[in-house]
Amino acid sequence: MSLTLLTPALSPAAAPVTTLLADPPEVPYASDGQLVVACLAGILAVVVLITWAKLHPFLSLILGSAVLGLVATMPPGTIVTSFIAGFGSTTGSVGVLIALGAMIGKMLEASGGANRIVGTLVGRVGPNGLPWMMAAIAAILGLPLFFEVGVVLLVPVVIMVAKRTGASLMKVGIPALAGLSVLHGLVPPHPGPLTAIGLLNADLGRTLLFGLLVAIPTVVIAGPVLARFVDQWVPKHADSLVLAGAGGAATGTAGGGREKGRKNGRERSRGAAGGRQFDDLDALDPANQPGRRRIGFGSAIVAITLPVALMLIDAIVKLTVTDAENGLRKVVDVIGTPVVALLIAVIFCYFRLGLASGMSRSTVSDTFGSSLPGIAGILLIVAAGGGLKQTLIDAGVGNVIRDWATGVNISALVLGWLVAVLIRLGTGSATVATITAAGIVGPLAASLSTNELALLVLAIGCGSLFFSHVNDAGFWLVKEYFGLTVGETIKSWSVMETVISVVGFALVMLLSVVV
Repeated sequence: MSLTLLTPALSPAAAPVTTLLADPPEVPYASDGQLVVACLAGILAVVVLITWAKLHPFLSLILGSAVLGLVATMPPGTIVTSFIAGFGSTTGSVGVLIALGAMIGKMLEASGGANRIVGTLVGRVGPNGLPWMMAAIAAILGLPLFFEVGVVLLVPVVIMVAKRTGASLMKVGIPALAGLSVLHGLVPPHPGPLTAIGLLNADLGRTLLFGLLVAIPTVVIAGPVLARFVDQWVPKHADSLVLAGAGGAATGTAGGGREKGRKNGRERSRGAAGGRQFDDLDALDPANQPGRRRIGFGSAIVAITLPVALMLIDAIVKLTVTDAENGLRKVVDVIGTPVVALLIAVIFCYFRLGLASGMSRSTVSDTFGSSLPGIAGILLIVAAGGGLKQTLIDAGVGNVIRDWATGVNISALVLGWLVAVLIRLGTGSATVATITAAGIVGPLAASLSTNELALLVLAIGCGSLFFSHVNDAGFWLVKEYFGLTVGETIKSWSVMETVISVVGFALVMLLSVVV
């Protein structure tokens, strides 16, 4: 069995992130039927360990890989070797990107850049435009922030805005949640899409470009449009009970110090009189601390959009400039490489968000460092998913799936979406669903074009968001923050996630016809 490690080169044909490709065994370890059973047994083991045994997904994926290999009658040593190879390859391709993205998100939060964006944009619209503006804000902030962090940042603002305007909580909250969720599932540099890109050897630039094309209309439909109907099913207003519930949830999630500032902001908002309608949003700004300065709106926007802009420019230049030796093409190939683009954005954040906000150099360094412990679990889950994927391939399961899909003439996009949906329903984890589905349909990648590979990543991402329910941590996060019952959370959050999944996948299929 030969292993080929593809490192990120700067040539136009190079993959944007590293990925480990393995030749399947010349002689399968077991029959096709037994390999299918092994695949199902491995996935079922992951599902049962996460949902019933309440074991951490990292350990569940390791044990699931072992079950898969043993049922497939792989030699124990080969199981270990395959898992470690996939684990290491995935860590190398995705780990640095996740870490740099986390640093940008943390600095955006700590410097007050996120609150600056929210306060500036919300203050420009009236009540009727609030759902649309909240969706736009969530989508912008969702580029560098993990979903949970975005919720912690936005929910107090959502409640405050709803209370000040008298707007329904669902009309303002659903668009914000939709913006965060869509970006989390479909657009790099979030862990799920990045991992799928690495596992499938897809082009990051095209995936990003197509992802934005799918994300914008999906956010519109699952956000402001759907919010009108959810408001009828779950009539909810930001009364004192909801505010108290949100405060308690935030305390448990984000820490007492940060929540103290939010409570003070809400107290000021109740007594505020005169001025702009949304002046009380400024109470959430860290710039209120002694010695701190307010971040410029332009600097905050640039910090968020800079890595995405650099990667998009790279994708566009590659599509329009066919000469690989062209000087512009070479320069853009470098700055558009994900690691370089994110590193440039981190350096920008160091000066324009960190030092410019009044932080000392040591405080800026500590802020960047504080972003890393929180992503350790994500990195391990993603890497373990890569190990499971490699075990699938080395066992020969991939060939069976490829031959079956070819025989029944099923679209790789449909297969990827369906597999992700099933794993999402079973495990409740969008990230686990994404990386497992990418590993299962990976053998089909060899027959797909560059555009089709990018769309396959998005199809899997859409499937990973399908119907969040009680086995998903995000379900309970939304329930507690908005003071909802389980039934109300299903009629609002779960329905929204399902709409995102279905609408997004429909748009992916439409794009597959066009491109």
